[in-house]
Amino acid sequence: MRYALLVSLLLAQQRPLVKIGKLQYGGGGDWYGNKTSLQNLLKYVRDHAPIPVQLQEEIVRPSATNLGDFAMLYASGHGNIEFSPAEIENLRRYLLNGGFLLLDDDYGMHQYAKRALMQILPDGQFQLIPDDHPIFHCYYEFPFGLPKVHEHDNKAPQLYGLFYKGRLVAALTYEADLGDGWEDPQVHRDPPEVRELAFKMGVNILCYVLTHAW
Repeated sequence: MRYALLVSLLLAQQRPLVKIGKLQYGGGGDWYGNKTSLQNLLKYVRDHAPIPVQLQEEIVRPSATNLGDFAMLYASGHGNIEFSPAEIENLRRYLLNGGFLLLDDDYGMHQYAKRALMQILPDGQFQLIPDDHPIFHCYYEFPFGLPKVHEHDNKAPQLYGLFYKGRLVAALTYEADLGDGWEDPQVHRDPPEVRELAFKMGVNILCYVLTHAW
């Protein structure tokens, strides 16, 4: 499987550089947090996977007309997240045309993020992604699913997915906080081995997007 994936990713190099956008959402949540997370993840991807990524982070509004330029949109935070009707329609169009949205719940974002996802695709299915799903095995192996990066309520980390007609179009982390592991090491002082797991899971998510969605 990994050999076939490598071939697919190498072929993807014929495309323009793969871009990940940081989503500037409304509602009062701290979309601007995790200041170094995405930049560090992109550097890790460049150094450890055959994916030609653009290293420059771009902040993207959900109303942007160029959402299709981004293989994945990333959003994190601790609180409320809202989209206007026009933004919902634009994000729906983006997801239905091969885009992917990763919502990284720092702590307290889950209920708002789930509500927002169901507003974007009310005819989608929101469900827990099982440990045997390809997103956990497409590049690095995560036999027990999503890694635990930052402790909040002593609960198991979980990855929820929004599926549309069988295709995973968005994912929402819970009790994992991948972005904390992607931040500069002095920010949260996570052990190196924990940060490594967070980065590897980030690689897996992007690999999955490029081979199954985008």
